[in-house]
Amino acid sequence: MRVKVNNLTFAYTQKLVLHNVSFSLKSGDFLTVHGKNGTGKTTLIKCFLKLLEVENDMIYLDDVDINKIRRFRNIGYVPQKNEFNYEFPITVSEILSCAYIKKRDSFYTQVINSMDINSIYNENINNLSGGQIQRVFITRALLNKPKLLILDEPTVGVDNENVKALHDILARLKEESITIILVSHDMDFCSDITDYYLVLNELGEYVFKKAGEENVSC
Repeated sequence: MRVKVNNLTFAYTQKLVLHNVSFSLKSGDFLTVHGKNGTGKTTLIKCFLKLLEVENDMIYLDDVDINKIRRFRNIGYVPQKNEFNYEFPITVSEILSCAYIKKRDSFYTQVINSMDINSIYNENINNLSGGQIQRVFITRALLNKPKLLILDEPTVGVDNENVKALHDILARLKEESITIILVSHDMDFCSDITDYYLVLNELGEYVFKKAGEENVSC
């Protein structure tokens, strides 16, 4: 999915969070968004997901203004772990079944197998490790056949072994020409497959750089 952001500006009351942010991504590009807490990383995601209202002509997906898109299709979202209520008694299979409206078919089975979910398929979400939970969330997103995948801090609370597993999953998805926007506090995570960096600061300023260029900071 092609992404174009054109002078995106957003403020909460009197606090400017994003100011004239502009960048473009081709299908299959990998963007890592970096910045301290409070610099607008989550706000950026909420704008993409239409959870926050933006003006016309600021965000385009496949050349269509986001405000003209009534129903999102082919967009996957992996939230931060703290956005999920882990006290709710639900199994992995129930989470995934709710995300896939159709009856379980060959595509559903293929995604489950490719993400190595079978061994935890009937487990309660409360019994899973941080890495396993993130794998379930990514699987849920993939069931939407995303052309754009957005992930918000997927490595928080995940051990090194599962961080490596998440990296390998994202590398594979990039090879399938899925456009990926990754919000991460760790600029080294996925640095080998990142095409661009978007770095935000507390003043609403930003730097958009191609991977490998110097001074990826603002």
